[in-house]
Amino acid sequence: MVRISLSRIFRNPTKLKDFLLITSLLLLLFLHLHHITTHLDPTNTLPYPYVDPTSLNHLLFSIASSSTSLPKRIPYVRLWYNPNTTRAFIFLDREISNTFSGVPEIRISGPTDSFPYTFPRGFRSAIRVARIVKEAVELNENDVRWFVFGDDDTVFFVENVVDCLGKYDHEKWYYVGSNSESYEQNEKYAFGMGFGGGGFAISIGLGRVLAKVLDSCLMRYSHLYGSDSRIYSCVIELGVELTHEPGFHQVDVRGDLFGMLTSHPLSPLLSLHHFDAIDPIFPKMNRIQALEHLFKAANVDPARTLQQTVCYDRSNSITVSVAWGYAIQVHEANVLLPDLLPVQRTFRPWRRGKNTSSSRYMFNTRDYFRDPCKRPAVYFLNSVTPFKSGVYTDYFKHSFGDCSKPDVIQNLKSIRVFSHKQYLDPEQMKAPRRHCCSILSVSSNVLDVGIEKCASDELISMQN
Repeated sequence: MVRISLSRIFRNPTKLKDFLLITSLLLLLFLHLHHITTHLDPTNTLPYPYVDPTSLNHLLFSIASSSTSLPKRIPYVRLWYNPNTTRAFIFLDREISNTFSGVPEIRISGPTDSFPYTFPRGFRSAIRVARIVKEAVELNENDVRWFVFGDDDTVFFVENVVDCLGKYDHEKWYYVGSNSESYEQNEKYAFGMGFGGGGFAISIGLGRVLAKVLDSCLMRYSHLYGSDSRIYSCVIELGVELTHEPGFHQVDVRGDLFGMLTSHPLSPLLSLHHFDAIDPIFPKMNRIQALEHLFKAANVDPARTLQQTVCYDRSNSITVSVAWGYAIQVHEANVLLPDLLPVQRTFRPWRRGKNTSSSRYMFNTRDYFRDPCKRPAVYFLNSVTPFKSGVYTDYFKHSFGDCSKPDVIQNLKSIRVFSHKQYLDPEQMKAPRRHCCSILSVSSNVLDVGIEKCASDELISMQN
């Protein structure tokens, strides 16, 4: 046996230095091995336990409806609701005799007679709809991380909603939504309010607390008009502000939504609302047929739906603006990207009788020429074909009258776009970047376009 004399070591400075060095190395080796075994041991409790990513099963959709409106709005609900995958309830004011297939389970809201409502010419149903937040939480459904609220004419793009909310910690207090497109509507109600028709989401962390205090807030805010104003007022009393996600669309406009849909922000499309107030979004279709047509693209590549991509053909001097899954516009000559991003005013203000040019919106707008010959050529989605390596979408020319256009546009009958399916992870969504596209080929009547991620220093310009 080798015995170490500590007194001898401490009397010799050189040996003391060597002893301390060896002891330090052994300690570092022990700590390193302990770190590895700790992380390999599945029974070990980590200081930050792993949390599986948010999935569709973690969302509970609660839809405000009524016995009179539901029969007319069922087609909107069926567009996005899947009985096999989507957790949702419809809240009504009373029982109805009708039975509907392929829709969420119906719940009857609790009585609200004890709550005051003093807004002149308003509707007491605003109290009932506001209390859906409380009633949804108190259902105590298992494994819910997010409560998503909307109207019976709110069309959700559920996969995008999942990806969007997955960025946030559901145990923290989050109130996620968007304001109105109309400046006047925000000015009238609140710029920081999540408008209910566009839909908003409340995390389980906030929902538990909000459900406890909501009724007391309803007593204080009898003078407000809508349910979303009541929710907003109670949330800010809890000290929470709106987390703004521009993919929720209240759609406080009327008429032709073309300008808004072709200039969607980089954020994924989360919802659309007020379809009874807008024209069918595709020509020669009714409203439901047009939405079903959009969902042909959204069901294949939801993250890319309506994302605007711009590419240039220098040889033919044309600019091509793609709103994926919806429409393509082909402009003559070189149109700079900043000039294409403002929304074309194809729609009318929400307030009837208001002058279109004097109305203000929450985004930059540009003129939409009355003369169709001054507009770009438009190609609407015709078909969507998924392949193992990607997705082909075809767009057919929409008639624009007897207009004189350059031959390359005049003869162009269809545009075919190839893209890879777009996947969004939380980090990408925190810093989104527009994708690039290129002209692959131009024949006598077909244009082929490819979409892909931009290179690190690639510019979206004709002179790139």
